[in-house]
Amino acid sequence: MKKTVKNLLKTPQSLLLVCLLAISLYGCSPTAGNTPNNTSNTENTQTDTGSVQTDKSSTESDSTSTDSAISSISLDDIPEYSSDASIAINGNIPFFSDEEKTRTDAFETYSSLDSLGRCGVAYANICPELMPTEERGEIGSVKPSGWVQNKYPDIIKESPSYLYNRCHLIAFCLAGENANEKNLITGTRYLNIEGMLPYEEKVANYVDSTGNHVLYRVTPIFEDNNLLASGVLMEAYSVEDQGSGICFCIYAYNVQPQITIDYATGENHASTEDESTGNISSNSSENSSNVANTSSSDNSDATEYSYVINKNTKVFHSPNCSSINQMKDTNKIYSSESRDALISEGYSPCGNCNP
Repeated sequence: MKKTVKNLLKTPQSLLLVCLLAISLYGCSPTAGNTPNNTSNTENTQTDTGSVQTDKSSTESDSTSTDSAISSISLDDIPEYSSDASIAINGNIPFFSDEEKTRTDAFETYSSLDSLGRCGVAYANICPELMPTEERGEIGSVKPSGWVQNKYPDIIKESPSYLYNRCHLIAFCLAGENANEKNLITGTRYLNIEGMLPYEEKVANYVDSTGNHVLYRVTPIFEDNNLLASGVLMEAYSVEDQGSGICFCIYAYNVQPQITIDYATGENHASTEDESTGNISSNSSENSSNVANTSSSDNSDATEYSYVINKNTKVFHSPNCSSINQMKDTNKIYSSESRDALISEGYSPCGNCNP
């Protein structure tokens, strides 16, 4: 038998057959050489998946967070603008849930525009991963709702003296968003520079110095179907130090001193002496004329009226309501009509004094 095999191996055909058989048997067996290649492919896939998770995302706002922000504040609860660009809301404590306050993942979300083309809630976890790595781009192509631009060189001394800015809800310095129409509202220069910028810089400086995360949410507040926001609710909370570094909840007014704004359309003009500074409702004069048994603030007598109406917000108050002290005299209307009569005429009772 050995002689026969030896003789067979001497022929070229036999040698070729043996080689092919050996190669086929070797190829069917797992080898150490193949294993690293498969492991490497798996690791690459996991790495790619991980990078997607840590990259900043731009999606529609989480509905729970959005509902929480919107339901937390009402224009009825906000004092009339007097002289401060912003005021604290809810004791300066943001409305984030306990679960949200533990998040350390990088994210940013923006609500879709509504049927009137208005922005909604913008929400992000500000951190170094989200902050811009390139120069700010052009945003002039975006025309937010209520954009009726005018110059006021005698009132706004900065150059150019335009009334409106395209205000980022989440500032470029925090998330690097440029011409994102879901993140830009029509805001006065006063809102942008005096109202929002100090808080934006505070958050940016904190993240730069610590590398920590700051939950950050900005909610534009619109009255009814107005195209121009009355102001914005700004909330922030630093996660890693449980709010000891950053913690605020403020409302910034979308007004411009000495300029009267129609919030229904965005139209604007320099204020006259008879108009309230920087903030007037589109139909306040019409509503005022419909109120019977009213008198102006100059000749009113506390014994002759039952309610004080804010003709700007269309909210009525009891005479001893603390909110009355925040009103401009030119916005006050004194009425002796009944509560039901005022409600039937489109006015709403104050949420604080519940007249």
